[in-house]
Amino acid sequence: MDKRLLKIAVIVKSFTHVGGMERYAVEVSRLLAEKGHRVDIYSQEVDEGLLIEGMRYFLIPPRVQFSSVLKAYSLAKEAEKALSNKRYDIVHSHERSYCQDVLTTHCFSYMGSLDKYSFLRRIDQTLFSPRSWLYCYLESRQMKTDRLVAVSEVIKRDIFQYYKREKNVSVITPGVDIDFFSPERIGALRKEARVTLQYNEGESVILFVGSEFKRKGLDDLVPAIKSKGLRLLVVGRGENIDHYNQLTRNCGVKERVIFTGLSDINQVRKYYAAADLVVLPSKSEAFGMSILEGMACGLPVVVSDNSGVAALIEDGKNGFIRSNDQLDSFFSALPEKNYLQKVGLLARKTAEKFEWHNIADQYEELFYEVVNNEKEC
Repeated sequence: MDKRLLKIAVIVKSFTHVGGMERYAVEVSRLLAEKGHRVDIYSQEVDEGLLIEGMRYFLIPPRVQFSSVLKAYSLAKEAEKALSNKRYDIVHSHERSYCQDVLTTHCFSYMGSLDKYSFLRRIDQTLFSPRSWLYCYLESRQMKTDRLVAVSEVIKRDIFQYYKREKNVSVITPGVDIDFFSPERIGALRKEARVTLQYNEGESVILFVGSEFKRKGLDDLVPAIKSKGLRLLVVGRGENIDHYNQLTRNCGVKERVIFTGLSDINQVRKYYAAADLVVLPSKSEAFGMSILEGMACGLPVVVSDNSGVAALIEDGKNGFIRSNDQLDSFFSALPEKNYLQKVGLLARKTAEKFEWHNIADQYEELFYEVVNNEKEC
C-alpha cells in the first residue's frame, strides 16, 4: 500500500474549539498535519491559533446571513467552487457539502427528523416546504459520498434506516485529550474549583455539559436533584433560559443549580474538577463528548441509552445507563462513594482507548484505503 504523505482538504463551517463537531475536525486535522500530511482548511471562520505547521486556511465566503438551510446550501456551493480547480488526494467534509471523498456525519438525518412529526405535518413538510426540499436535496447528495463516516453506531443505523446505505460506511467516534482531561489534572484543580463555586465538601455535584437543553434532557434532570446534598452545574448555552430558571424554582432547587453559559475549554475542565458525576440524559444524541471527557477525568458518568456514547458503557462497571424516568430514583439513592470511585477508574481506562491519536490513525488508514482504491480503479 502506498503510504506517501497526502494533500488533504477539510471542509468545516467553523474551525474552532466551540462545539463538538468543530473540536472533532480540529483535533483530527491537527494530528494529521503533525504526521506530515498537508492539510488545507476550507472554512467560514477560523481560530488562527489552532493552525499549526503543515496547515493552511482558505476562506469560504459566508454569502448568506439568514436561514439555516440557505446557509448550508451556500456553504456547499462555495466549497465546491473553492475546490473546483484544486487537486487533493482527499477532500474530507464535516458539513452538508457534496464535493468530498469522505464525509463525517455528526448528526441524525433530516429525513429521520421528519418522522417525529404527525402524519399530516409530515405530509406538509415533505410536499409543501421549500426548506424541507432543500435540506432533503442536500442530504441526498451528501449520502452519495464514496465513503461515509458515522460518529457512532446510532448514526450508522440512522443512515441505513433512511437511506439504505450500508456499503463503505465506517464508524469513527470522537476522541478525547487524555492528558488535558485526566484524574491528576482535575484533582489538582478540585479544591479551588469547589471553593470558587461555593460547594461544600459533603455535597455531590452533578455536571451537565451541552447546549440544546431540551433535547439533551435537562427538563428531566432538574427535577431529579431534589434530594438533600445534591448540586447541579449546567455548562453550555441552551434555548429559553427563563424556562429553566422557572423550572428550578418550581422544583424547589433554585439555590442548588448554577447555569454558567458557554465556557472555554480551560474553564470547562475546572467544572469537571468540581464535579462528582457527569450526566447527559439526552432524548437523542449522535455521540455525547462530555461523557467521554468525564470518563477521561476518572469520573462516574450517567447517560441515556439514546446516546451514541452509551455504546462505550457497561452499566454499573465503567458508568451507568439510565432512562430519564429512572434519574429520580438513581439520584435519591446514589451508590456509595468508594463504588463510584471504582466506576470512575474503569471509565478512565475505557477513555484511554479513544485518545485523539487513535482517532487520527483511523482516518489516516481510511484515507490511504481511499487513495489506493482509486489507483486500482
